[in-house]
This record gives sequence, structure tokens and C-alpha cells, in this order.
Amino acid sequence: MFYDEAKILIRSGSGGDGMISFRREKHVPWGGPNGGDGGTGGNVIFTVNPTANSLIRYHRKSHFNAGDGKHGGGKDMTGAKGGDIRLEVPPGTIIREEATGEVLADLTDPDQEVIVLSGGRGGRGNSRFKSSTNQAPRIAERGEPGQETWVLLELKLIADVGIVGVPNAGKSTLLSVISAARPKIADYPFTTLQPNLGVVEVDDFDTLVFADIPGLIEGAADGAGLGHDFLRHIERTRVLIHLLDGGASDPLEDWAMINQELAFHDSRLEDKPQLVVLNKIDLADAVAWQPIVEQAIIDAGYQFASISAYTGQNVRDMVYKIKQILEETPDTEPAESELRIVGPPVSDDTFSISHLEDGWRVEGRSIERVAAMTYWEFEATTRRFQQILDKMGISEALVKAGIREGDTVFIGEEVLEWSD
Repeated sequence: MFYDEAKILIRSGSGGDGMISFRREKHVPWGGPNGGDGGTGGNVIFTVNPTANSLIRYHRKSHFNAGDGKHGGGKDMTGAKGGDIRLEVPPGTIIREEATGEVLADLTDPDQEVIVLSGGRGGRGNSRFKSSTNQAPRIAERGEPGQETWVLLELKLIADVGIVGVPNAGKSTLLSVISAARPKIADYPFTTLQPNLGVVEVDDFDTLVFADIPGLIEGAADGAGLGHDFLRHIERTRVLIHLLDGGASDPLEDWAMINQELAFHDSRLEDKPQLVVLNKIDLADAVAWQPIVEQAIIDAGYQFASISAYTGQNVRDMVYKIKQILEETPDTEPAESELRIVGPPVSDDTFSISHLEDGWRVEGRSIERVAAMTYWEFEATTRRFQQILDKMGISEALVKAGIREGDTVFIGEEVLEWSD
């Protein structure tokens, strides 16, 4: 079973107590203080295991404690340090504090490590408190308690290529054809309920990692059809294959709808290179759609290919084309091997409304991005844009501001007409 989320309780070790002790030596009736310090508590460390690909371990066990430091001893002996606990996670794991949602670490590089909770400091022994006015202190410190918190683990698969599309477009079939992956395949929507990875051998020494992302539907960015669970895996991929169902009633409308969902989920996805592939070219409907779809895709500035994942027609050529796109695409992931701590994401859902002489102007980073990515010639994407206006509270704000039927609304470069 594939698990890409987990909630666990982690606790760092408490420091050991400092010791109160005095020298007891023959012929030394007034021995000085020699109580040692307590040991430092163990840290909670997350480390990247490049061979791991699931968070299943953290569904079997949810509480993890580092070791406590040992108490100090006589003869100025410092207590042993508590044992660190190292929790292995797959590459691409984000660690968030549950209470605040703050991102504590984003682990992407093999063998990368981060201390999420530090162990408590060991208490000082009484020898530390000796002074000119107090030659025999009878005080020491207890160890500092360890820290404890619930954290959320979220895995975003790291792959070279992500295969996206509507349910039943043939993504799993394509992955099984080009790699050794064996995903469950059947002729009905939502066959794939979890992402699948496959390693594709291009040449004798070149391999690419492909991720089959479960089918996306309208409203995926709002969580429809488990949209949030799947969309995040697209964020780590460098290039997308947008697979179109050649047997669909309108492949172009499907393409427009999925692009809209991608853009609304994360603004960075709109800049991700995309190869649009018309699948099922062995069917008569797909053959009829091919020239229409190809022209529309090229006009939109994307590269195009047509294949049959079922028969293997043109599949190898498609793989070489995607390899070429990858070679031309810079790696956006950081290359540093050291820890990369990232802060919580900044919300860009704010907006403002101003009344102009010739209409209304709605400004906001998120809504302007969605407006620019909306294909107005399709009813589904236009309807989806209206739903986004409602969800963000823009529709209600415009009504309260006094907008009327037929008024012009400017959003970014788009000029729209308001209708009740």
C-alpha cells in the first residue's frame, strides 16, 4: 500500500540531571565539589533514504522518542548523551508542524539530514557553582526537558516526468508500456488510486523516472476526486506529459479543464514544460481528432505527439521527444546537499476591487493567474472560473460593492461581462 501522508508524535530526549558530589579522598578532610554535568538529550533527526518511496512505516507506528541524557556522576564525570533517533523518509518529504502548519523542512537530496527537535541541555553539576565565596556548593541543575510536538509528513514524489490527464486517458497503460511498472489497469475511470513510479530506459546508460498521476477531474484543486492528494505529486516533476483521451467527446476541453486545475493549485505549474500527447490513435475517433487537436496545441505554444499506448504506436518517439525536452529544461530543484529549510507558503488569495468609469477592476495575484489560464471558449472552464470567483468571495464582494447586470469586469488582461 502506498502512503504519502502521515501524522506522528516526536519527542527529543531530556537532559540528564547534574550531580551534587564532593571528593572523598584519604587525608583530604575537606574535599571540594566534583559533581558532573548531566548529558544532553538526544535529537530527533529526519534523514533522506533514497531507496524509500512511501511513508508506510509511520502508519504502523506514530510515536518516536529520542533517548534521555544520563545523570552526571562524581569525580566530575559527565553523563552520557542521550541517543539520537533518526527517522528515514523518502526524497521529497515535507515536514510540517501540525499546530501551526509551518514548514519545518523540505527534504529532497539523498542522505540529507535535519534536526527537527533538539535534545534538552544537561543540568550542571555542583562543581560548576564553586566560587570564591562558596567553596562547597550544594546546588546543581536538573536536565532541561525534551521537546514534543505532532508533525505532519507529506510526500511529493520526485520524478523527471509526470503523466497527467483525465481518468481513463490511458496513463497507467502508457507507464506499463514504457517501463517495468505494473500498475492495475482496467477500462473504467479511477483505476489508479495512487501514484505509480516507473523507470524508463532510453538508451544504454540513460534512464528517466516517470510518475503516473491518478486521473484529475474538474474541481481537483478544491479536493474533488482526491485532487489535493494527487496534485502535490505533480509539483516535483520537471516536465509533464498531458495525456489526452482520443476517444473522448472533446479532448481539447479536457485539456483546458486540467490545465485550469493545475494553474489554480500552484502558480508554478503554469511554467512547467508540457508535452501534449493524444492517446488511442488506433481508434477512428482519435484519428479524426488528431489534426484538430494538433493545430490547437501548437497554436497554444505546446509540443504535440500522438500515440497508441495499447499498440505501442509512436511511443518510442514520444519518449525521445520528452527526453529532449528534459535536456532543455533546467533543474529547478536546489542542488545543495546541506539542509534546506523553507518557510510556510505565502497566501496569494487576497484581492481588491475598484470601481472605474467603465466598469470594475478586480486585482489579485491568484485570480489574475486563473483568469489568464482560463479557456473562455469552453463552457466547463468558464463555469469553473465562476465557481472560483464564488469560492474566493469575489462574487459576493462585487455584489456588495454595487455591481449590476451587464457591467464590465476587468481581471488582469481579461474583459468580462457580469451576469446575475
